[in-house]
Amino acid sequence: MYRALYRVWRPQRFDEIVGQQMITQTLKNAIMTHQTSHAYLFTGPRGTGKTSAAKIFAKAINCHHLVDGEPCNQCDTCQAITKGQLNDVIEIDAASNNGVEEIRDIRDKAKYAPTEADYKVYIIDEVHMLSTGAFNALLKTLEEPPANVIFILATTEPHKIPLTIISRTQRFDFRRITAKDSYARMEYILKQKDVTYDEKALRVIAQAAEGGMRDALSILDQVISFGDNTVTLDDALMVTGSVTKKLIADYVEEVTNHVTKPALETMREILQEGKDANRFIEDLISYTRDVLLYQQAPEMVDSVAMGENDQRFKDFADSIDAEVLYQMIKTLNDIQQQMRFTTHPDVYLEVLTVKLAQLDAQPQAQATATPVSADDPTVKQLAAKVDQLQGELKTLRNQGGAASKTAPAKPRAAKPTVKKVNVSQIYPILGAATKNDLLKVRDVWTDLMNILSVTQRALMHVAQPVAASASGVVVAFDYDFIYQKAIDDQTLIDALGNGLDRLMGQAPKIVYVPKDQWPEIRKTYLATHQPGGTQAEPAKPQSAPVVDQAKQLFGDLVEVKPD
Repeated sequence: MYRALYRVWRPQRFDEIVGQQMITQTLKNAIMTHQTSHAYLFTGPRGTGKTSAAKIFAKAINCHHLVDGEPCNQCDTCQAITKGQLNDVIEIDAASNNGVEEIRDIRDKAKYAPTEADYKVYIIDEVHMLSTGAFNALLKTLEEPPANVIFILATTEPHKIPLTIISRTQRFDFRRITAKDSYARMEYILKQKDVTYDEKALRVIAQAAEGGMRDALSILDQVISFGDNTVTLDDALMVTGSVTKKLIADYVEEVTNHVTKPALETMREILQEGKDANRFIEDLISYTRDVLLYQQAPEMVDSVAMGENDQRFKDFADSIDAEVLYQMIKTLNDIQQQMRFTTHPDVYLEVLTVKLAQLDAQPQAQATATPVSADDPTVKQLAAKVDQLQGELKTLRNQGGAASKTAPAKPRAAKPTVKKVNVSQIYPILGAATKNDLLKVRDVWTDLMNILSVTQRALMHVAQPVAASASGVVVAFDYDFIYQKAIDDQTLIDALGNGLDRLMGQAPKIVYVPKDQWPEIRKTYLATHQPGGTQAEPAKPQSAPVVDQAKQLFGDLVEVKPD
């Protein structure tokens, strides 16, 4: 029975794991010096070696014939683990075993000593799929692990794992595998299998794999089957849906030269060959990115790093303005998002081609415009106007202070309008706010920020909770324009609510205010609301009961100033 390449050539030693030398060396050193941890967290994109590293680690820590931290792969223990037949190495798929009962079963069985090996190793794949209750059940075991038990958690989405779990593990981040490393591994495998191949085909496959070694071998498997045990460029392009570099270069040069019709014809030629529209966009983004990188650091471009010499690419990179490339990448990303749900990608590609061909047209026209002669009537008219204005300015200067008194004041530049704060949402929170609730929110605020995405964290970097009750939180923003952006971002509000729910066990309502308006809102509330709910006299905002209530609500934040 035929076995897929990624299964046949699965790494069996740390040295065979591609592109993760720092991680594998650290693990080997830990095993050789007997400084292994009771729990590890392997994170990173798919197909980068997380599960393979976990199995090799299980072999190495139980092997009695280690060589430089590597398992011998010959003893009974190593071979049993390789075949998945050792009872003391348990591999669990959290996607289908994510309930509390399954984790409790693990917890109960972990108490028993290993039967055959030195260590009992639990490998939990896709651990982010565990339910909240399952994580809580696992937490106790990670906190007080039994002797001779090691947990290895693997995930592609570490941000979904509670921080309480992460803090009890040694974390290793597996990085995407470079196209150069993928190319070298595929080349080694094909030479071992004695399969003829085209180097350009391997480069296409390495690019299409997008940093995953398993994906690269799966694509290579398809190409070998498609090409009857040979690997050709045409077959690789056909299987991956990629476009030849020549057509990509033709298309990019045509749109940057603002010749729309030839660019449309090239695009249609690409589609008529059966190429995937989304793959075409990916190839364009990759090509444009390579040009940008080549302008700044040529050695970082994959094709250059792999020794591929493309003079046409280098000439184009030397001639194109980086600003045009930035605009192209933005336009490509926008179209890519719009194409996700369409059934007519050709229409979007036609629109894309026209938009790309029009980029930078106006600046280009200005740059190539012929110089205007000094004898031009318009120039003479403008020069006369300048002379007149300079004369008026000189007169005003001679008049000195008198001119400044009689001159009308310049109107101030209008400040950008900020959406009015809805105090009807804030007052109920203030009515039930306590210092203790505010301290609870502040205690988890740092952890909450770590849960957010990078973009969301940047927005919230200038915001702090200033009041809280059991059902709501008031968050003040240092800058009005950031506040303006945040109140329109429903995704951010949802992320904050979900994060507080995870960290505090409740999802309070979140209300934003600009920081400069917060003191006035707070003062108005204290002046118009008494503990009994009656209206207070506006003239007594600084009376002792109100100050006491303010201190009860806001604690040390209250500052009393005389009128």
